[in-house]
Amino acid sequence: MTSTTAFWLAGRQATGETAFDVTSPWDGRLVAQVSVPTEAQVEEAVAAAYAVRDEFAATPAHVRAAALDHVSRRLVERTEEIARLISAENGKPIKWARGEVGRAVSVFRFAAEEARRFNGGEAQRLDTDLGGQGRLALTRRFPKGVVLGIAPFNFPLNLCAHKIAPAIAAGAPIILKPAPATPLSGLIIGDLLAETDLPAGSWSILPVSNDRMPALVQDERLPVISFTGSEKVGYAIMDSVPRKHCTLELGGNGAAVVLADWASDEDLDWAATRIATFSNYQGGQSCISVQRVIADASVYDRLLPRIVAAVEAQVTGDPSDDKTDVGPLVSEDAAKRVESWVDEAVRAGAALLAGGKRDGASYAPTVLADVPDDVTVSCEEVFGPVLTVRKVDGEAAAFAAVNDSKYGLQAGVFTHDLQSAFRAHRALEVGGVVVGDVPSYRADQMPYGGVKQSGVGREGVKFAMDDYTYERVLVLTGLAL
Repeated sequence: MTSTTAFWLAGRQATGETAFDVTSPWDGRLVAQVSVPTEAQVEEAVAAAYAVRDEFAATPAHVRAAALDHVSRRLVERTEEIARLISAENGKPIKWARGEVGRAVSVFRFAAEEARRFNGGEAQRLDTDLGGQGRLALTRRFPKGVVLGIAPFNFPLNLCAHKIAPAIAAGAPIILKPAPATPLSGLIIGDLLAETDLPAGSWSILPVSNDRMPALVQDERLPVISFTGSEKVGYAIMDSVPRKHCTLELGGNGAAVVLADWASDEDLDWAATRIATFSNYQGGQSCISVQRVIADASVYDRLLPRIVAAVEAQVTGDPSDDKTDVGPLVSEDAAKRVESWVDEAVRAGAALLAGGKRDGASYAPTVLADVPDDVTVSCEEVFGPVLTVRKVDGEAAAFAAVNDSKYGLQAGVFTHDLQSAFRAHRALEVGGVVVGDVPSYRADQMPYGGVKQSGVGREGVKFAMDDYTYERVLVLTGLAL
């Protein structure tokens, strides 16, 4: 018998009246049964968070920092256990799952550091005009209220951490909704938070189904929404609550540009290896995975076979095996969708250079060339292990090709030319430009987010804390400045 995994309601474990199965996308085995909160329990969690918001905002910084430090340390101690859990529920190769735990360790550590220095106050003399003589403005930041965090399946631990840790650091209560396919990694954060001295009610982790999300989104007691997921759902949320603050991280179709000066054999080998690795890591289920390669004509013919060879060298198979590079997608339906998009491209004239085969929830690492601009794989986020390669003439054409997309999350530019790097930073319509590497690099302390249809706002602990708070000015009068 499989015991039912409890959820976290206002800082304590609870169970509801029903449960759902979490199964492995690799072999279909039952990983766990997770209890579902009732409507009354969800209401209790929201009411508790709303009631404690003023108390939590006033909690001393050292209390919040100590709790975040504790979670960071405990994640280190339980790394292998949690990595195995991520791999089981998500299908992520174990080596990438261990890396995800390591990133979550850093997120909570960064949040502890930011909690200690956040809200220090900025003083501004107002006697620059006659009417301000003797006056001083002191600006501090205060939480906007309870945060509703909605996390996706692809990084089931770390993207939950990116919702929870900044909220706690800023003193904002949080209700976290983990992805239904992968709730276990988020729930385990609750195990660690429960070991701390945070006020009861300041956090809940509720594995409710997606069809119950609109009610939470509409709840006026939850004025801040942090959502990571699809463009369609993200903008539907924003459109439904125009007076709320929404941070949306909605994905992209990351481009890796290889310019003409990146031309030595060593350069091209490095680029091909990085492109192959990061078009396929997490099964391509990363918002900043490499989906498009845009190569200057002068290096294209030497780069393309290197990319194909590097992609074909990716080890696919059982995600629990340390040697596996590419595991299954999150579900067979996801793999079937990817299959249909590749088949459409090939029917339209694209050249299939590697992969193109599905086995259940697994899809072989795939390379396409000569892909028409109007097929789905060119226009949308594949979210699978599929890579398109195209040839362009010159830097301006390469940058125009990057921008010829409704998305704008991150781009990578392989160049040694500092001027090209700065031109890329100015010209590319994305939230981040990575020079000398693929677009898939993310440091968890840096501002992360996109433009155009890739969302609004920024994650990264300090920047999320800014999103969760607002400035309030205190004017002092009659001072001898």
